[in-house]
Amino acid sequence: MADYVYLKLQKFSGTDLTIDTIPLKVTSAAFSVDKTIPSFSIPFAGLGKGQSKTVALDTGMATRRLTLSGFIVDGTLKKSHTLVDPNDSTSAVKSLAFTAQEIAQLIASGVDATGINEYQAFQEITILMDSKVDKDYKDRGQAADASVTQLGTVITQIPFTFKARGGAGELDNKGAFLANDNFPTSSTSTGLKGFVSSFGFTLAAETTEIEFNMEFTIADVLP
Repeated sequence: MADYVYLKLQKFSGTDLTIDTIPLKVTSAAFSVDKTIPSFSIPFAGLGKGQSKTVALDTGMATRRLTLSGFIVDGTLKKSHTLVDPNDSTSAVKSLAFTAQEIAQLIASGVDATGINEYQAFQEITILMDSKVDKDYKDRGQAADASVTQLGTVITQIPFTFKARGGAGELDNKGAFLANDNFPTSSTSTGLKGFVSSFGFTLAAETTEIEFNMEFTIADVLP
C-alpha cells in the first residue's frame, strides 16, 4: 500500500482497504482535542484562608477534530456494488480508473449525503502510523503481527487512535472498567469513526492535481 490515509464509505466492511475506500494524498494532518471541564468558584472560600478556591469537575467531555490538507490525483477505485459479472454475486469487484476531478466530486457528493446513503457518506478515516509497541506494552519484535523491519527494529503500521493500551481496567485503562480491548493491532484495524464536517478543493487550470482541505470530527454517528 502506497497510501497512508483512507476515507471509508459507510458501506465499508472487512479488511480490504482497496474496496469502498478513497485513498488520500495527505501532506499534513493536524489533530485537535478540546477538553471541557466545568469549573465553579467556591463562595466565601477566601474569608478563612485569604485566597479564593475553584473546583473543576472532570466529566470526561472533549471534542476531537482532524484537519487534513493535501492533493487528489487520478486513481483506481472499487465499490462493492460494481462487480465484474453483475449476474454473479461472487464475482470480483471491478476496478475503475477515475480522474482527480471525478474523485473530488465523489468526496463532495459523500459529504453532502447522509448516513443512509451507504455508498456515498463516509463513516471512518484511517491514518496509518508506525508503531513499535503493541496493545499489551510488548515490543513488536515479540509480536506475531510485526511486519516491517527498519534498521534492525521491528515495527508495524496501525491506524491513529484515541484508544488506550490494555483491556478493561488494565494497563493504561486502569480505572476505565468499561473500556474495550480494541487498541489497533494492524493496518486493517478500525480507524477513527466520525464524519467529514467540511471539504474544500480547488480546480486549477495549470495542473491535473487538485488541492484539498478537509475537517473530520471524531464522533459516534447515529443512527
